[in-house]
Amino acid sequence: MGRIPGVKVMTPLLSVHDVAKSFTMHLRDGIVLPVVEGVGFEVHPGECVVLGGPSGAGKSSLLKMIYGNYGVDAGSIVLRHHGQPVDLATADPRTVLDLRRDTIGYVSQFLRTVPRVSTLDVVAEPLVDRGTGRELAQGRARELLARLNLPERLWSLPPATFSGGEQQRVNIARGFITAHPVLLLDEPTASLDATNRAVVVEMIAEKKRSGVALLGIFHDEEVRAEVADRIVDVTAFAPRRAA
Repeated sequence: MGRIPGVKVMTPLLSVHDVAKSFTMHLRDGIVLPVVEGVGFEVHPGECVVLGGPSGAGKSSLLKMIYGNYGVDAGSIVLRHHGQPVDLATADPRTVLDLRRDTIGYVSQFLRTVPRVSTLDVVAEPLVDRGTGRELAQGRARELLARLNLPERLWSLPPATFSGGEQQRVNIARGFITAHPVLLLDEPTASLDATNRAVVVEMIAEKKRSGVALLGIFHDEEVRAEVADRIVDVTAFAPRRAA
């Protein structure tokens, strides 16, 4: 079938094809627990795709496979990296690090930081690591922390002792500070009050307007309804059980 004149075909920034994953329980006589199989979807520039389904369906496992934290049993996870397709499922460790530096970002549910590093430096670090001057990076970090309503008196303190909601706002600021073309979001609003949930929804909208491809998990139905362009039901990829 030829292209339709006047219709622009957009290349997906993330393509997941026929992905399967299982876990082997080595402490339980090697029992194999299948998680998903045959997973396939695409995420285009300026689109937010949400993974749907109940707890235990494999949503977080999928995000971790796409970020390279989990291996893939079968299938491909193709990212557009500097304009070229790269299959993360078969990429070597150095390539995975390159992808994370330049192409794919990840906002997890949990903040992991080095002790005694200030919140300001925690948020600015991803920009500094990419060559941005420290003063400029810290200026951008201040903007995001203020926007997320984190009190300025906390910016010079390590975030390890912060409340869950405060830590999550630090996590969000750190994840949103870069200009990754693809951004993964694992329950970014889970610990936030209504005011800060609204801030994050607007930050997601800004990423979409700038052409970022977002893939996320949102258990909050109101947030999901506001941000999702499409919902991929992960239960459709549940492993087939033997008769």
